[in-house]
Amino acid sequence: MFEGSITALITPFRDGAVDDQAFQSLVDWQIREGTRALVPCGTTGESPTLNHEEHRRVVELCIEAAGGRVPVIAGAGSNSTEEAAALCRHAHKAGAEATLIVTPYYNKPTQEGMYQHFKTVAEATDLPLIIYNIPARSVIDMSVETMTRLYQIPNIIGVKDATANLGRVSDQRAAMGPDFVQLSGEDGTALAFMAHGGHGCISVTANVAPRACADFQKACLSGDYGAALAIQDRLWALHSNLFIETSPAPVKYAASLLDLCTPDVRLPLVPIGTATEQKVRAAMELAGLFS
Repeated sequence: MFEGSITALITPFRDGAVDDQAFQSLVDWQIREGTRALVPCGTTGESPTLNHEEHRRVVELCIEAAGGRVPVIAGAGSNSTEEAAALCRHAHKAGAEATLIVTPYYNKPTQEGMYQHFKTVAEATDLPLIIYNIPARSVIDMSVETMTRLYQIPNIIGVKDATANLGRVSDQRAAMGPDFVQLSGEDGTALAFMAHGGHGCISVTANVAPRACADFQKACLSGDYGAALAIQDRLWALHSNLFIETSPAPVKYAASLLDLCTPDVRLPLVPIGTATEQKVRAAMELAGLFS
């Protein structure tokens, strides 16, 4: 259902508020550059510091700007099960094609707790649900066994995997088969992820290099890993330098260099330092983004 380059959208701010115009312009540009689907209100969209009204509005703005041209996978995760369910119900009503639900951060639930959380959220809507497994930010790691249990629920269809454990892709294929949608959550390891049987990547880099990321994914999906490696080489410094400081501050700075938005982030995130700015700019030059 979902494959190729999928952008984990930044949320542009101006004067402390969501910049609706910049956001919708970004969505339109992404689609024209070949992005296959869009994720508003994920971690890259600074969802932890969007209030509920802003969160709902950003999802609605994305769906409106996409206009049915590509699917919208609405970020709707929370460490509160009821809050995640409510965000899913809103995403469904707004017209999203799927939701992305992160493993509950801070609470540190057991595997059974995670199962019950996702089961309850999935039952709140008929929308397809993608599990977002990111131990580095949520502290917990969903096991293959728990994910396999959850895959028995009809509208749980796949995972955004940011474990950096490439063997996990094969483990999950072995447990759930090739139809379980596996999307990389890390640009830097997406090449190997795809070679292990992945279907695509929910990408941070695609915010500023959507055409290159789309071409990279097309090459992987067609089995042309030589072409994919050539693109990976060109983007490698960018993949790395966009995470020197906490994301999305570096990618927002990169987007500002392309006049896509301001580099503004919300506390507790702060703008990147001068040294990081220089590295991000140099990586963008290597990637050919200023030509």
